[in-house]
Amino acid sequence: MPLDQVQTRLGFELSTRWGQRLDGWFPKFDGGVEVLPDGRHQVSLRMYTREVLIQDHPSYTKWARGGMFFESERYPVVTFISHPYRPETLSHGGELSGELTIRGIRRAETLLVQPADCARPALDCDVISTGAVRRSDYDMDGFKMAVNDRVVFVLRARLQEHAPQ
Repeated sequence: MPLDQVQTRLGFELSTRWGQRLDGWFPKFDGGVEVLPDGRHQVSLRMYTREVLIQDHPSYTKWARGGMFFESERYPVVTFISHPYRPETLSHGGELSGELTIRGIRRAETLLVQPADCARPALDCDVISTGAVRRSDYDMDGFKMAVNDRVVFVLRARLQEHAPQ
């Protein structure tokens, strides 16, 4: 099932050395959930860095797209492909491990899925997951003196139950 383009929000949080929180998000993305033959599920996400925005901060938006962060001209896509997981993970919460690729560097990362607030997670309510990575692990070393190394991805995902005709 594909991601719902209206209700899904894929973003991240950064903080400056002065305690300011910066909220970034990917207005352009695609992906979805595949049901595997053994009943487990697998998520694939593609987030497009050329459109990334830092809310209310045009100068940080330019920096995030530039060579010291995502380097969007050379690396236009961030991907996350989960390892297969049991669908109950979305209801009960838990870890969702997979491979994150930023700037051509692929690393194993884990998202923490919050327990769902409804009977049909991703359809009737958001699936909320978070995961922290270090910018330096992905050669995103720019602005070290101003922006902390830790990036927290915050994903609020919904699926389209029926693909549009």
